[in-house]
Parts: sequence; structure tokens; C-alpha cells
Amino acid sequence: MRFSLFVHMERWDESVTHRQLFENLTELTLMAEAGGFETVWIGEHHAMEYTISPSPMPLLAYLAARTSTIRLGAGTIIAPFWNPIRVAGECALLDVISNGRMEVGLARGAYQIEFDRLAGGLPATAGGKHLRELVPAVRELWQGDYAHDGEIWQFPTSTSVPKPVQQPTPPMWIAARDPDSHDFAVAQGCNVMVTPLMKGDEEVVDLKRKFDTAVQNHPEVPKPQIMVLRHTYVHAADEPDGWRPAAEGIQKFYRTFDAWFGNKTVPANGFLDPSPESKFAERPEFAPESLHKTAMIGTPAEVIDRLRSYQELGIDEFSFWADNSLSHEEKRRSLELFINEVVPAFR
Repeated sequence: MRFSLFVHMERWDESVTHRQLFENLTELTLMAEAGGFETVWIGEHHAMEYTISPSPMPLLAYLAARTSTIRLGAGTIIAPFWNPIRVAGECALLDVISNGRMEVGLARGAYQIEFDRLAGGLPATAGGKHLRELVPAVRELWQGDYAHDGEIWQFPTSTSVPKPVQQPTPPMWIAARDPDSHDFAVAQGCNVMVTPLMKGDEEVVDLKRKFDTAVQNHPEVPKPQIMVLRHTYVHAADEPDGWRPAAEGIQKFYRTFDAWFGNKTVPANGFLDPSPESKFAERPEFAPESLHKTAMIGTPAEVIDRLRSYQELGIDEFSFWADNSLSHEEKRRSLELFINEVVPAFR
């Protein structure tokens, strides 16, 4: 099982500058590369201080120059906000810059607040049709001249300039949850990334089952890979309560997600306060004690045990999701423990 780092610049108030956050993200990436991680993933989010990445491309291009082995994942490009020609060209350029280390993840999008500002108020739930049209168009553009006459996009004969180093295409990943998304991804020859969020490992088992069903339904396609993305925090074995700050930090992250996802409050200069804890009094999955069990939080030995079950399940890649509202120092300490005490158990 491979390991990767999923990371954004996180800003919770104005006490930390964007420049400092950029340097922090770079430091975590360099640590991950030195620790043998396969890939660093950076997503796409707009006008949100708590997940800062209006485009993963410039960040990944910078990291390409600072690294030599770690692969560079756009995780994920939001299909309704892009044109296929632009996706193909920018991804190919990153592949050239990195000498063949580009990975591209694609998703339909989730936040209505972003769709209201970038997609003319298109319902976020309608983004799937953009994803389904985008993926094959990008693949065609990477191969050569291609004209497109679809429901969403229409353009005359065009091509990706430059062409990617990796042929026939860089690895493509699709964020999937429901069976139809898994089936589409596998049918297209794409790998699958899944996020259990606040659910337990039974959700990982269920997502793997959906993936396996899609693979069985498409024997004509080489078997793709599956990645699990999980909030991760490792604390020392001699800190029996070391889990609590992480669980409380991840709870704050999800309460902030809830505030943005609810789309009921106007942001103030890119900030939204987390939804109050009282809102989740009847939602046990938000409790720190529950997040301690569902997020990948624990001592090195505890994390190793859970990851072994993922490996036995057939998960190809586990992504260490570093976003958790905690300080950079706490994130760095957790990642160091993971690299030094968890990774060696899988080598």
C-alpha cells in the first residue's frame, strides 16, 4: 500500500500570513517526499480561507521544481469550472514541468457557494454531467486533434499543447461515492479516490465493495486503483490523551465545512465561523470521541493496525489528509511520527 499527502493552506484567522502558509505547505511536502510518500495532492477551492487553493496548478508547478521523486496530484479539478482544452493543456504542461510526475483528479464539485460564484448558480448536484463530458474529451485532446460537440461544451478541432510526457495519458482519478460514479470511473479507465468523511471503517468496506463491483462489470478495462483519503493524526504512545486535540481540531474543520456547505451565511473576507457545536447535539458522529474512532487518529501502533486492515481489504493508496485546523507545528509532529514509525511497517 502506497502513502500520499493531501494538504491545503489552512487559514483560520489573520494571525498567519498566506506566505507563511505557503512555506508550511512546502515544508510538509518536502517531508513527505523524504519519507517515501508517493504523491502530494492539492485540491481546488475558491474564496475560502480554510482551504486555500484557487488552482492546484501553480502550487504543484512550484513543488515540481523543489522535488525530484514525489508525484504531483491535482486532487481535484472541479469539472464545471473548467473547459476541457484548458484542463488538457494545463495538466500536460505540469507533466512536462515535472518530467512525467503529474496525476489529475477530477470531481463534480460540492459547494453550492462556489457554484453560485463560478458557474452562474448551476446546482452543485448537476455537476456530474460536466464530469462525464470532461473526462473523455481531455483524454482525446491529449492524443491529438479533436473536435467536440457536447451538451456542455462545443469547440472546433483543437488539441492539447503541450502534450503530456506520460503516454497514453497521465493517471486520471475520479472522486466517487455512489455506484454510478464508481462505474463511470472504471469504465473510463480512471482510478478512484474515496473519502469516508466522518463514517467508520465500515464505510471504507462499502466503498471498496462498490469499486469491486464496477471492476467486475468492466473486465474489458485494465483494473484501476483505489485510494482512501482520511483525516490523519498520529500522537506519541506516551500521550494517552494525545488524540483529543486532533479530534477537536477535526471537529472544528467539519463544523466549518458545514457552515460553507450550508450556504446560508455570507462569508466575511473569505472567513465563515464554524457552525456551533450545539447544532450537532443529536449528531454523535461530530463528537470528538466518535472522530477519535473514525478519523485516522491514534498512536503509531493503533494507526498501523487500522492501515493493515485497509491493506488486506485491497486499498492501493492511503492518503494522509493533513487539514485539521491545528497549528503547523502539530501537523509537522504528526507527519514526522507517521513517517518514522508507521511507514516502515509497510516497507
